[in-house]
Amino acid sequence: MKKLLALTLAAIMALALLAGCGGNTPGNSGGNGNTPSGTNSPSNNDNNSDANNEGSNAGSGSVYYLNFKPEADDFWQELAAAYTAETGVEVKVVTAASGQYETTLMSEIAKSEAPTLFQVNGPVGLANWKDYCYDLTGSKVAGELSSDDFALMDGSSMAGISYVIETYGIIVNTKLLGDAGYTTDDIKDFASFKAVVEDITARKDELGFSAFTSAGMDGSSDWRFKTHLANLPIYYEFEADGIGDTDAIKGSYLDNYRAIWDLYINNATCAPTQLSAKTGDDAVAEFVMEEAVFYQNGTWAYGDVSDLGDENLSMIPIYIGADGEANQGLCTGTENYWCVNKNASAEDIQATLDFMYWCVTSDTGLNAMCSGEKMGFVIPFKQNLESTNLLVNVANDYVASGKTSVKWCFPTMPSENWKNGVGAALTVYAADQTDANWDAVVSAFVDGWATEKAAANG
Repeated sequence: MKKLLALTLAAIMALALLAGCGGNTPGNSGGNGNTPSGTNSPSNNDNNSDANNEGSNAGSGSVYYLNFKPEADDFWQELAAAYTAETGVEVKVVTAASGQYETTLMSEIAKSEAPTLFQVNGPVGLANWKDYCYDLTGSKVAGELSSDDFALMDGSSMAGISYVIETYGIIVNTKLLGDAGYTTDDIKDFASFKAVVEDITARKDELGFSAFTSAGMDGSSDWRFKTHLANLPIYYEFEADGIGDTDAIKGSYLDNYRAIWDLYINNATCAPTQLSAKTGDDAVAEFVMEEAVFYQNGTWAYGDVSDLGDENLSMIPIYIGADGEANQGLCTGTENYWCVNKNASAEDIQATLDFMYWCVTSDTGLNAMCSGEKMGFVIPFKQNLESTNLLVNVANDYVASGKTSVKWCFPTMPSENWKNGVGAALTVYAADQTDANWDAVVSAFVDGWATEKAAANG
């Protein structure tokens, strides 16, 4: 049943992403609008000549996977070693630093031994890399997709395929919440959430814990707020206006963005002035050490927090005070599309296709990708396993109860520069919460959006 719900969730959200947010897409959404320099032009070879041969001996071919997800690095290294042990085919996994994927890809793609497998974050990211993407049409790995909606198309060419569906919200230590006298049922919207948070803060010395972990704004953590939290005001503006993208965001819900950001930073384990130096590891440690009740992150973070015990964990929506949010679910979608480098040798392309297929069909690959003790993914492939990731199953329960999932609108964010501008402004505002400094956040959000969209479209 959970497996069915996971696949249903995946299909629903893929359609929603394509219809409601202008496409699909954790990559560095939008990239920087440039094409790589110092590389050869892609060849125009017949991309489909070997497309149906996965599982054949890759001969002298090898695989170089440039991984986006730092939190999954250990598991990809283990999986690569297992594949090499089983097949004799070399698989190298290099993981880009948090927030540096696009920059790393631009550097690596220019090398003689470039990645054979990389990722883009959807249509915006694909615009930078489509000339490097092998056509996956007819490949066996593409044939394993649970729905064609998980294919990232460039015209008639299948430029990429999604490999994970993810969900984020606010992870809750339900034991601590209970110690404060509440359950998750007491939190139904922003007003009720704010009341619970501020009551915990008022009694934090008595209780021995804070409401929120630190909202760190260094590169290992700021994406949670300049991208994931910023998705909420974008989503609600798009829903209100009936659009899927825009060249000129209005910022209709930026007062709501300020309200939730204020709640995070003024009811946390540290003073807001310290956020520029706080890291993602700090937030994890604070949560696992039971110093805070609430921690914004997603299903991929289950391995970081699972030692608390499933009986002490849950996840709730990020409420921002928008109309109708009592029926809001969690934020569900994907930013992860595998692409094969068409400029690689025929042998390396074949080896890469074989590896991808093995990852989503073999017992070893499926266990590594789907197990809650490992990557904990819901994968959009036919053999997706029932999840042992509690947070995934909480997400399924929200869908089953009829809650409306919040679409991932990250593909519409115009560039990494835009996100960095918003993040920098949020950090300044956190340290000095004046209206003038919030106006700078609004400017980074609205004016920066227009500027970066124009650059991308120019």
